[in-house]
Amino acid sequence: MADPNRPLRIIPLGGVGEIGKNMYVFEYGDDIVVIDCGLMFPDEEMFGIDLVVPDVTYLRERRDQVRAFLITHAHEDHVGGLPYVLPNFPGVPVYASTLARGLLGAKFKEHRLTDHPLVALEPGDELEIGPFRAIPFRIGHSIPDAMGIALRTPVGTVVHTGDFKFDHTPVDGKPSDFATLARLGQEGVICLLSDSTRAENPGYTPSERTVGEAFREIIEPLEGRVIVATFASNIARIQQVFDAAEAFGRKVAVVGRSMEQNVRIAVDLGYLRYPSSGVVAKDQISQTPPGRLVIATTGAQGEPMSGLARMANRDHRFVEIEPGDTVIVSASPIPGNEEYVARTIDNLFKAGANVYYHTIKRAHVSGHASQEELKLMLGLTRPRYFIPIHGEFRMMVQHGRLAVEMGVRPENVFIIENGQPIEIYPDGRARRGTPVPAGYVFVDGLSVGDVGEVVLRDRRALAADGMFIVVVTVDKQTGNLVSRPEIVTRGFVPLNERDPLITEAAERVVAAIENPGDHISEIALLKSQIKESVSRFLYEQTKRRPMVLPVVVEV
Repeated sequence: MADPNRPLRIIPLGGVGEIGKNMYVFEYGDDIVVIDCGLMFPDEEMFGIDLVVPDVTYLRERRDQVRAFLITHAHEDHVGGLPYVLPNFPGVPVYASTLARGLLGAKFKEHRLTDHPLVALEPGDELEIGPFRAIPFRIGHSIPDAMGIALRTPVGTVVHTGDFKFDHTPVDGKPSDFATLARLGQEGVICLLSDSTRAENPGYTPSERTVGEAFREIIEPLEGRVIVATFASNIARIQQVFDAAEAFGRKVAVVGRSMEQNVRIAVDLGYLRYPSSGVVAKDQISQTPPGRLVIATTGAQGEPMSGLARMANRDHRFVEIEPGDTVIVSASPIPGNEEYVARTIDNLFKAGANVYYHTIKRAHVSGHASQEELKLMLGLTRPRYFIPIHGEFRMMVQHGRLAVEMGVRPENVFIIENGQPIEIYPDGRARRGTPVPAGYVFVDGLSVGDVGEVVLRDRRALAADGMFIVVVTVDKQTGNLVSRPEIVTRGFVPLNERDPLITEAAERVVAAIENPGDHISEIALLKSQIKESVSRFLYEQTKRRPMVLPVVVEV
């Protein structure tokens, strides 16, 4: 019998109001399970940042209550945060399907995560974790083995869809499990958390198989090389590259560290099939006739160090773009990556290639459900409460409206932000709880969380207006200037000592710190005087605010 005063708490620590770093906490009493733990790529304002992962302060404070991480599928926005988050939770197991375990095993090895068992969790299994019973079910997406997870809890059944679309002709032949969804709906679903990525798009998302048809249509008349760029984790898409190449007597070379690794794992686990004679080693690419070759590579999002970007910049060891090459960019830009993608496509055209990309030819379909499929999910599960997840805020609002159309009461739709708990009680009541910490944690090189908003603010200031360094040497006893101030600038104006701006700035420094008398001067006060005086002068002269850095040397 559930305690009538004890609620189930559902807390997103990432993945709502944004695309990426998905992480959802389910807490009942002293037990916590976490679904997914992803990363997000930085936006252009996050200078020098490599990755963004969820803030797990709330979980760290309850370290002993975290029982398990459950993984829906192996895309980076759902598993990429694990290497940075798991060290906070020694020994906690990670449950995932076969392909996800294969890909995660390589990731764990790279990051030396030896303390976390990777445990099998397949569609159709049932797993008891404290007061929770997890029931994974198969769902269609752009990677094999994608799952949604139903959690039976003391207050009722919660369904988390994971990323999904209802593809009736999936490349791997394994369609979504409608029967389980319908059964859960009949038994009663207290709350549904559903993917909102394409909630603005009417109709249905096309089947992944349509991409294979597009590949064949593009490749058939061509006589030169074909280069296909897609996500390294999109195993179904890579399978279709192999199938299309085989249909026209071409061999495939796989280029890009992450794609090579994922292909090797997928082949070992039986998720990728191709004739052994159909593969070319990357160091043999130059020996293969152009009309007999397809190259599969990474870089569909224009990432600067990816295979495609380096080919476009003539910086790749094995492949240089030549006139006559055809490039298929088999992905749509993730929000925020549009500029990188456009730059890469421009460079490919400059190198003489013909490029098929998202606005020219439909060589890509989304792995996410459009409005009619979202309505079908709502109709099958018939939830009392609804939380749209995995989308920017406008997408979640549109998804909430669809839920109301499908019969969910408007007051039962919770459009929330990261860190906002929803508490559901055994008597069916639900309310918003007190928000918990849920910001960004920045990964910069080897440091995780050391770079915060203050550092980023300084980097933005440096990028916008540059820096102005003033070096003064003063007498230790009297505080008087020993020599003329030296000035160094970076990103502000070219350094020219005869420039009137530099000359007058030096005079302002002298005026600011002239200190008659023989008392000991306070260094902090000197620095403050210099900074204030020079900052004011530079703004008056240039209407810009470079970062002024006074350096005081005592002799």
